Amino acid sequence: SLIFDALQAQAPISMNKQTPLRQPQFLARPVMVDVYLPPSEGPFHLLLINDGQNLAEMQFENILSGLVESGQIQPLLCLGIHAGDDRRNEYATAKIMDYEGRGGTIAQAYQQFVFEELIPHIAIQYRVETFSSKSFAGFSMGGLCAMDVVWNHPQLFSIAGVFSGSLWWRTKALDNGYNEDTDRIMHRQVREGKYSDGLKFYFTTGSQDETADRNNNGIIDSIDDTLGLIAELEGKGYKTDIDIKYINYEDGRHDVATWARALPQFLLWGWGRK
Repeated sequence: SLIFDALQAQAPISMNKQTPLRQPQFLARPVMVDVYLPPSEGPFHLLLINDGQNLAEMQFENILSGLVESGQIQPLLCLGIHAGDDRRNEYATAKIMDYEGRGGTIAQAYQQFVFEELIPHIAIQYRVETFSSKSFAGFSMGGLCAMDVVWNHPQLFSIAGVFSGSLWWRTKALDNGYNEDTDRIMHRQVREGKYSDGLKFYFTTGSQDETADRNNNGIIDSIDDTLGLIAELEGKGYKTDIDIKYINYEDGRHDVATWARALPQFLLWGWGRK
């Protein structure tokens, strides 16, 4: 069965299909990965992106090519990891399961696949001795996963890109004693964690992400949860506009079109040439 199906675009991203490789050790499913390879020989920065199946619709190849060809960003090798059928479990938090028991060992298996199979394979396939840096990004649940990975593995990753992240992920149902201050899982992990030098965080939301406002404070949950997580990061010593960047799109929605609009600024912020 297929583990990787690497797509490389025309310059600066070449296009051919690789032969099927071995079954993943940690995931009981095939994994499709689109590889966006810069034209230079390196060294490369590495960016992993969850929900890679949506990148073609976002015209990510054109976005990346334009920034590379114009010299606006550093050489960046991007991997668009396609989601599986069990997306909500694989993209959940790995150390703490939610109130429905999602995440845990299945999320751990997804992360092990990334660390122990995907990254080493790509390094060998493209003869990369070392990456200048590694970062993770994602949309909605994929953004939650990216944040969970980067926060808990600061020795491996440097940037988390969280687009309309599912930061409401919680240990208690709203009708079962939910406490905003203690039950949001990603907020709790940051609060109970420690500062790691060099980590950076990029957040986006859209004012039309949703209509839910569980605490009735006049701010939709998507924005409220993002601002709450930023506050937790600031409490650890990270500084807004230095370590943290947050953009809200007033007309933004929880959709591919909005995230596509946000991607160029994220790439310039993370890897722009100074």
